[in-house]
Amino acid sequence: MLSVNTFRLIALCGVFLLPSANAAPFQFDEKTYRQDVETLASDEFEGRGPLSKGETLTVEYLEKAYKAIGLKPGFGDSYRQAVPMAKITADQTMQLTIADVVLNNGSDFTARTEQIQPQVSLDNSDVIFVGYGINAPEYQWNDYANVDVKGKTLIMLVNDPGFATQDPDIFKGNAMTYYGRWTYKYEEAARQGAKAVFIVHETAPAAYGWNVVENSNTNTKYTLVDNHKNQSHIGVMGWVQHHGAQKIFSAAGLDYDTLKLTAAKPGFKAIPLKLKANLTLKNQIELATSYNVAGILPGSSQADEWVIMHAHWDHLGKTVQDGKTRIYNGAVDNASGVAGVLQLARHFKAQNKVPKRSILFTAFTAEETGLIGAQYFAANPPVPTKQLVSFLNIDGMNVGKGVNYILRYGQGVSELETYLDDAAKAQGRTVKADPRPQNGLMFRSDHFALAQQGVPGLMFMSLGDTDPDYIAHKYHQDADDYDASWNLGGVEQDLGLISDIIEKLANNNDWPKWLEESDFKKRRAMDGK
Repeated sequence: MLSVNTFRLIALCGVFLLPSANAAPFQFDEKTYRQDVETLASDEFEGRGPLSKGETLTVEYLEKAYKAIGLKPGFGDSYRQAVPMAKITADQTMQLTIADVVLNNGSDFTARTEQIQPQVSLDNSDVIFVGYGINAPEYQWNDYANVDVKGKTLIMLVNDPGFATQDPDIFKGNAMTYYGRWTYKYEEAARQGAKAVFIVHETAPAAYGWNVVENSNTNTKYTLVDNHKNQSHIGVMGWVQHHGAQKIFSAAGLDYDTLKLTAAKPGFKAIPLKLKANLTLKNQIELATSYNVAGILPGSSQADEWVIMHAHWDHLGKTVQDGKTRIYNGAVDNASGVAGVLQLARHFKAQNKVPKRSILFTAFTAEETGLIGAQYFAANPPVPTKQLVSFLNIDGMNVGKGVNYILRYGQGVSELETYLDDAAKAQGRTVKADPRPQNGLMFRSDHFALAQQGVPGLMFMSLGDTDPDYIAHKYHQDADDYDASWNLGGVEQDLGLISDIIEKLANNNDWPKWLEESDFKKRRAMDGK
């Protein structure tokens, strides 16, 4: 029997929620869903920061929920996977000086490190403008050609030349590639031997305002730790405000806006600014253990083949600014997704027929700091990656009214897109291409870490689409709070669609394949899939 919210959704959108053949209709328990979100996003949980009281409460809450649902432990005899991490807190009184330009932390620039050392310094470090900081042979593009950046400070642009030119023949045009992500830029600069990177922030190519950069980089940060204390990572991971970059280029006798245009053209050559950078980055370091959490519904005849349903549990924790405590509760991002995964777990556990394949319900730590929990899981899965069928990921749900479409992130990427098409059609909805492909959302959530290990995935995200005010005033801010007036028609609608996809994947013999040539496809081939 359809719930009250389903009838409300049909009345509002003309959408008919039809389950796939032989599948029980998805039953949305609005009361329980609200309880989960309200609890996880409460001030008591302190913004669910990793390695905090908020983590302790969150992990305990999820363990208790998995046990109550009847899921088995996802990691042998435990619901927890220990994720060894470093908690790094930088001294926020630092200043960045380039020539006679003095920049203040937070308002003008941010800087952090993943190297495990108490201090990282730039002492009269040569400054070089390397355009977009990209080395992409397949696009015949190398911003590092014929320039030695070892030990030096690099200034580079956010996003990639395709977005800057809107030319579909350059990279992927308006759609961001991984080369446009800040994570790639730091990784490549480290491979090139640079000491520091400062990415110039501009709202359009970054896809968010400076407040997001500041809130995300001036708090305590987290990182995995390798056997060499992350010495291969870039020493200083920085951002600089647009106005700060203009001052720096002016000090070099150059015009930033002119060089930005030049950097988007093929054949660009890096430009030494003939300036020196100075910065002292002092760090308080704590080695600790955070946790991924998972519960499994074992399959029947194909139990060693796993379908994963996921939402990251963490958010930004809390800070004290001007003597006032600010708690980043992350109600939409991503308490809404965690509560959604719990709803799906309850639904499948309640079915009379056990699925053929196992379904693993997961919640990872430290997504907001660079997919850390997902990276650890991907490198240390409870079963080999060749046994992982797919990874479905919720990162922020539509807590408003239902809509007559579902967003697709990426196009022609994997055969899972056909599953999305079919599930949407069963609900009378259309599939709408990502309206902001320039934002690179495909690379910004936990499914990407699994994709790098060859496991295909789908992301379900509504941030900024159904609520135009969200990105500007709530995303990674302390205004992302639970609201009892949420309609939740969109949540019910999307969970019904996702349950349809899970039901199919868990009961067939399909191994969805990557469609486009990519490192993902090559990695999957190594697993014989």
